[in-house]
Amino acid sequence: MDAALSLVEEIRAASRAMVRELGFMHPTLAGTDYSPSAVHALLEISAHGSMTAAQLVQVLGLEKSSVSRMLGKLVKAGELAESAGQADGRYKHLQLTGQGERTVKAIHAYGQSQVHRAMQQLNGVQQQTVAQGLAAYAQALQVGRSADAPAKKPDAIAVSAGYRPGLVGRVTEMHASFYAKHAGFGQFFESQVATGMAEFVARLDQPCNGIWVATYHDRVVGAVAIDGQDLGQQQAHLRWFIVEDGCRGVGVGRRLLAEALAFCDRQGFAATQLWTFKGLDAARKLYEEWGFVLMHEEQGSQWGSSVIEQQFTRRASPSA
Repeated sequence: MDAALSLVEEIRAASRAMVRELGFMHPTLAGTDYSPSAVHALLEISAHGSMTAAQLVQVLGLEKSSVSRMLGKLVKAGELAESAGQADGRYKHLQLTGQGERTVKAIHAYGQSQVHRAMQQLNGVQQQTVAQGLAAYAQALQVGRSADAPAKKPDAIAVSAGYRPGLVGRVTEMHASFYAKHAGFGQFFESQVATGMAEFVARLDQPCNGIWVATYHDRVVGAVAIDGQDLGQQQAHLRWFIVEDGCRGVGVGRRLLAEALAFCDRQGFAATQLWTFKGLDAARKLYEEWGFVLMHEEQGSQWGSSVIEQQFTRRASPSA
């Protein structure tokens, strides 16, 4: 789904501010005498051990002539040394000299200091959100650089089943943040989610109940649960389906839903029900892809503000 224009402009404004604050508007970067492109070249060569000019052209996204001139200056300055490749002597490999290693060490110290100062202004949750959001945005920009580049899912996001310490609080937090922003819900809604989650996890020992979580670097970034008891009549209740903002749009929700509905099919539920709110178009599209049909909707205010509540049903296929 295309990002809303207001969101696009918000991201662009934040990007411009980052460019200014990180010093990319200056002729030199990171306390060195070198341009931003030269600093990035040194960092990439350090990370890879050695690189060719052609490889740097691809990584940096610059013209071959520009990279060639920049590398010539770094070699002349004593930061880089060239050596012929073992397989093909026509291709020169570039490595850091002792001076270059000291320069890169200073660049890292400068950059780490910038990040540390900024992170001190944020709480732990905000720090994790920044790290995850920037990683996802950087990957999306990289994929979008080439029109025919295949979309990539973040391999670092894992989906697993079962309870883990802190799950009730984390899922409650994600719901409270999302629905405060999108539906104006407040304290009452958050308390209802927390109470419901706490009651449900006490019943996870029952084979008809299950919960699945998506984690990124061991932090919960998504969840979904199947309650096989509260509705009765051999019907499953899909509950607490949520994915953190920075991890939406890369297939995490689809993976969670696939696990939950496969569980429903294995358990032999006659139908799976879910309740949601009108206006969450991306979620509705995903539900409908998995066979859910809108059965009923009505105006309600039980969650603290007036919304249109919707009830969807997915009936089991004859072969399930």
